[in-house]
Amino acid sequence: MATPAQTDNAQITGQVLFYSNPEPLNSETHGKIGLRRLDKPFAFAAKSHVVPLTVTEFPVAGLSYPIIFAGEKYQPLAVMGINQEDNLFIQPDGAFVVGAYIPAYIRRYPFVLANDSQNQQLVVCIDRGASMLGELPDLAFFDAKGQPTEYTQGCIQFCNDFESEARRTESFSNLLRELDLFETRKAHFTPVNPDGSPGEPQQIAEYFAVSEDKLKALPDAKIKELFENGALAQIYAHLTSLLGWDRLIALAIARQQAQPAPANLN
Repeated sequence: MATPAQTDNAQITGQVLFYSNPEPLNSETHGKIGLRRLDKPFAFAAKSHVVPLTVTEFPVAGLSYPIIFAGEKYQPLAVMGINQEDNLFIQPDGAFVVGAYIPAYIRRYPFVLANDSQNQQLVVCIDRGASMLGELPDLAFFDAKGQPTEYTQGCIQFCNDFESEARRTESFSNLLRELDLFETRKAHFTPVNPDGSPGEPQQIAEYFAVSEDKLKALPDAKIKELFENGALAQIYAHLTSLLGWDRLIALAIARQQAQPAPANLN
C-alpha cells in the first residue's frame, strides 16, 4: 500500500494526464496546506476529450460515454468529446454536466500514485498546481502532529484501490487481446450545410473495439468462462456504450450552435 513520502527526496517518474506539478506528499512540505472546497472544481479536465477508465466502471460509464480501447496496451477510455481539448461534459465554469458519470480517474485528483525511481516503490503525490489547494484549507492534509488526516487517509485508500483496479483492467485488456477479439472501428460525423443539406462525412475517431463476430465465434466453453468470470458482462457494457456516439455528436453540435457568432466588423 502506498503511503506519504517521508522526505522530499523521492524521485518520481512518468507523466500523468491533468497533473502539471506533481509532488510527493509529505508533512514537511505540505503540513500547512490542504484542499479548499470548490462548488465547480472540474476545470482541470476541460481540455481532455478522453479519460482512462477501469473495467469495473464500464456498466455505469457506458450510460454516459462511448467506451473505446486505444494504444498499444488497449487502454479503455471514456470518450467525453469529439474534438481535441474539448470535454463536452465540463462547463466553462468548471461544473460537471448534471447526471453524467464522473470517472474515478477524475475523482482522485489532485491525488495520484507515482513511481519513485530511487526507492523502487509507489508514493502518494499531489498536483501542487491544482487550483483547489492552498493554505487555510477546508480539508487539511496533515494534523498538528504531522500525521495524515482522516480525509488524506481516505484519498490514499482511493488511490490504492484505483491502482488495484488499473491492474485488473490491464489483465482484462490482455485477455481480450489474447483471444483476438479486437477490431479497428471508425466513428463518423456528417455535418449539415447552411442550406440544410448533408455535408461531407468526416471521420472523428479511429479506435479499437470488441468484434461481435469474433466474440460469437469463440468456443462455447470459452464463452461460459467469460460469463462466469464477469468479463462477458463488461464486454457487452462496452459494446452497448458505442451507441452513445450519436449522443456525443449531438452534444458537440449543440455546444457549437450555442456559441455566439463572431461580430461583423465590416
